[in-house]
Amino acid sequence: MHSDVVASRSAEHRDSRESRNGGPQLDAVSLAIIEQLQEDGRRPYAAIGKAVGLSEAAVRQRVQKLLDQGVMQIVAVTDPLTVGFRRQAMVGVHVEGDVESVADALTAMAECEYVVMTAGSFDLMVEIVCEDDDHLLEVINRRIRAVPGVRSTESFVYLKLKKQTYMWGTR
Repeated sequence: MHSDVVASRSAEHRDSRESRNGGPQLDAVSLAIIEQLQEDGRRPYAAIGKAVGLSEAAVRQRVQKLLDQGVMQIVAVTDPLTVGFRRQAMVGVHVEGDVESVADALTAMAECEYVVMTAGSFDLMVEIVCEDDDHLLEVINRRIRAVPGVRSTESFVYLKLKKQTYMWGTR
């Protein structure tokens, strides 16, 4: 009985949190589908249906709805080294003025794979993927630092990638 109450409260909290942030409300079945695809993005809809108790067609419809709503993406994740990108770095950016306009400008750069506004020491953290050190220097020195509002940057060059995962689940 106690575990049922805890599960019910947890579900109520999750539902209220989702409606407050304006995102789509996800039921337990949609969350289970997402978890199945996080384990294997190529898992057949029939296998997912068997795991979550839906038909293949129903899973296909749910997946399409999740994609259309922007809840998830199904992509091939590559190892940058094996496809010709030998230099990666995280760049902390201090901004003067409007952080969002600087974030938008950096988001438009192909080399900036990850742009996040932060409340820490930096206004923005930007992950950059480049072909080599010369390319990295050009991106930071001539492009990022040239964006209006960028006050300063600090670069953290990756020496070795030890873990990269997208398996944080659905909580």
